[in-house]
Amino acid sequence: MALVNFTDLDFDQIKESIKDYLKANSNFTDYDFEGSNLSTIINTLAYNSYISSYNANMASNEVFIDSATLRENVVSLARNIGYVPRSRKAASANVSFTVNVSGTTAVSVTLKSGLAFVSNKKFGNTTYVFSIPNDITVPVDSSGFANFLNVDIFEGTYVKQTYTVSSRNPDQKYIIPNGGADTSLVRVNVKPSSTSSVSRKYIPFNGLYDLGPNSPIYFLQEIEGERYEIMFGDGIFGAKLEEPNFVEISYITSHGADANNIDSFTFSGSLVDNKGNAMSSGVSLITTNIKTFGGKDIESVESIKKYAPQIYASQNRAVTAADYEALIPMIYPESESVSAFGGEELNPPAYGKVFISIKPNNGVYVSTSIKENVLNQLRKYTVAGIVPEITDLKYLYVESVSNIYYNSNLAPSGSFVKAQVAANLTNYANSQELNDFGARFKYSKYLNIIDNSHQSVTSNITTIDMRRDLRPLINQFAEYEICFGNRFHIKSATYNIRTSGFGVSGISGCVYLGDTVNSDNKTGSLFLFKLNSPTEPVIVKNNVGIIDYEKGEIKINPLKIIETKVNRGTPLIEISACPYSNDVIGLQDLYLQLDMANVSCNMIPDNISSGEDISGSNYTVSSSYFKGGLVRGTPFLTSDVATTNTVTQTTTTTTANRGTTTTLTPTTTTTSFTGGSGTSGY
Repeated sequence: MALVNFTDLDFDQIKESIKDYLKANSNFTDYDFEGSNLSTIINTLAYNSYISSYNANMASNEVFIDSATLRENVVSLARNIGYVPRSRKAASANVSFTVNVSGTTAVSVTLKSGLAFVSNKKFGNTTYVFSIPNDITVPVDSSGFANFLNVDIFEGTYVKQTYTVSSRNPDQKYIIPNGGADTSLVRVNVKPSSTSSVSRKYIPFNGLYDLGPNSPIYFLQEIEGERYEIMFGDGIFGAKLEEPNFVEISYITSHGADANNIDSFTFSGSLVDNKGNAMSSGVSLITTNIKTFGGKDIESVESIKKYAPQIYASQNRAVTAADYEALIPMIYPESESVSAFGGEELNPPAYGKVFISIKPNNGVYVSTSIKENVLNQLRKYTVAGIVPEITDLKYLYVESVSNIYYNSNLAPSGSFVKAQVAANLTNYANSQELNDFGARFKYSKYLNIIDNSHQSVTSNITTIDMRRDLRPLINQFAEYEICFGNRFHIKSATYNIRTSGFGVSGISGCVYLGDTVNSDNKTGSLFLFKLNSPTEPVIVKNNVGIIDYEKGEIKINPLKIIETKVNRGTPLIEISACPYSNDVIGLQDLYLQLDMANVSCNMIPDNISSGEDISGSNYTVSSSYFKGGLVRGTPFLTSDVATTNTVTQTTTTTTANRGTTTTLTPTTTTTSFTGGSGTSGY
């Protein structure tokens, strides 16, 4: 009998193995005849074996967290190592409003927990409701107004569940029956009995520190259907419930990310005065301070697979960079992506430090207060001798210019094809493949997206540029280091980098940064220059810094910058360079993004494919190398210094002694600067 490979799961391979087995038995001779009855029996056996093998394979795969596919199995395996997946996150907004109680004896007004506001207009086919998890009480001022300021409201329906503890039911469970609950808004209170007027607040379990037999804590775990089960202590680890304790569980069920970006609300809450009397009128001056943000769907299976093993490996302590990346999403759930690396990786090294960058959800930078709170929370996990430091996010932008050839016979118009290309590139720009630390811009995939956008596209010639945005300290002497994390391509002996315009102390008018390559072809020096014309630079100051082309680093000597020509909410200097490789990587703390504001698509009819120019004698040739001016944006020329006109982006800055103000001399034309979405870092 021939040897059989029992790892084969393919139907045809199983069938052939059965035939090989029958060859050893002379009683069967028509097994190889497809029209015979025996052949039909063989097909049936092979089909049954295939199904059984598939089910056995799937069942074995579901035993391991890295190969499991069903959510309930992944959640169960994560539970075994103490990981609770993140629940759906309710979108929140911040509002203020006033209640007029003049003519009454009320000394305070309370907004009751539960329904508070309703969105003013429908989004899709849904009108969203907003609730608060706790009562809010404010005093009445001398004018007879109760001012509710900076009230956080959460999208979703407020629900309260009650349970009476029964010793006769040893398997009693406390289930949140509704799916889509935001576990961060769960409130648990326990009364001695249902008739008691006092209650004890229970908090979620977050570690064994200070945990005793009377600690009011509860444990949370996800069960089937995106629901959650609440468990209490056993009298050793956490307080134990006794009959007839009365458990009150309140929570908010939300629509997650669907309710983001709502900015108009109507009051629908319940108000009572200090005597408990209901108030049905007097609400006015509803102001939206912050529109809804932060709504998120339940943690995906892929995310659970990634973070559960990391959390288990960290063992609730922060030693390695990977430990910090695993723990911070638990401390700060609003983090979208986290990057951490040791100071020993820097040049020069900073031993004993861990540098952390956090990309928040629906935001650019983490506020100072949040940084301090995260660092305080990290102290419970860090070991002696390691100092964590949270740095501002640093964005690395990829820009592109594409000449797209298309067959005009297969497309309604060039603009139609361009729109298709733009839509596909936008989807790629918004994908998780790019927007992350350590992400990689894949040049071949980028070209393929363009080519496959429409059947008329015959080819494309695409050049890549990368950009960092420097946020200078205005009117202060400071030195700067800008790291791209990618090697630079040396195009010529000079002017390999391009910058937007800025002003420096002691030099009139607008200047730019340029570079000169040293003899080693690895490093270079920086200089400042002006423009007599877009193609005629004049160097005004040498040796203002150095550049390392291999490391992709630019260091600027102490310089007093007084203004910048780009101002997207803050003064910026755009610095771009051509990468040595078209595959661009966001290393360490660099957050990689494709800047769609600086993605250019030029449509060119392919005359050869269309049959208009069979010989190709009039074919339009596109360069495969990056071509750009000496500077970014509209050039500001030396001749513009004496001109007085208006510029769309003028920034006035004040000197350190709060004395005079300095403004760059504007150009003769109104200028609009492109690039970026306002998300910049240095």
